[in-house]
Amino acid sequence: MKKLFINLLKALLFLILTSIIHVNADELFNKGKEVFLEAGNCAACHTLSDAGSDGNIGPNLNEIKPDVQRILMAVKNGVGVMPAMEGLLSNEEIEAVAHYVSVSADQ
Repeated sequence: MKKLFINLLKALLFLILTSIIHVNADELFNKGKEVFLEAGNCAACHTLSDAGSDGNIGPNLNEIKPDVQRILMAVKNGVGVMPAMEGLLSNEEIEAVAHYVSVSADQ
């Protein structure tokens, strides 16, 4: 019973957060694109069609189509030669770029 209650709360929280993100989707998307191209310098290493980038050091994001959680983990902690950006980018910037990449790569 306790697990069911927790799962229902998680589902409700997910629905609430999803609706909030959709309200600000354009703003979040645009902020994420800005971070990808500028502060995060992601375009130097990654290919992403929407950004017009064709880097070949990191994976081609159009091909791997990472989800938000995978992107958050990679950006915060680094992967391979990619440095950890936590502390260099704000949490807001990290969340925005994760949203932007997940939406753009899926198109």
